[in-house]
Amino acid sequence: MDWRTLAVFLAGLLAVWALLIGLLWIFRPRDVGLRELLRVIPDVVRLIRRLLGDRTVPMGPKIALAVLLVWLISPIDLIPEFIPILGPVDDVVVAVLVLRYVRRKIGLEGLRSRWSGTPEGFALLTDILGSD
Repeated sequence: MDWRTLAVFLAGLLAVWALLIGLLWIFRPRDVGLRELLRVIPDVVRLIRRLLGDRTVPMGPKIALAVLLVWLISPIDLIPEFIPILGPVDDVVVAVLVLRYVRRKIGLEGLRSRWSGTPEGFALLTDILGSD
């Protein structure tokens, strides 16, 4: 492999990375503070656990949730966590996108019936997820 091929490959990789960062920025949750996000995380984790354990949930959403968990646990991120403000954005955006997909597949009532948190927490989750 010569240096030109390597340079083109690295430039393409950098372009794809920049595109993904742009998409993450576009799909980030707006008008929701970090404090509110942190407060709802334990309830969302319980929701994911209930969805994964529920036999009535279709396989597609279960696979998406499993991929989300692997994404969140993985030490490899599109944006390293040590970068202030932007560090956790990729994890939050991927979680929101997966949960939007799950909501489309099982419906808002399907999420609500498995929610064990407060009504205010569920209202915040629906605000974060937005409407399709």
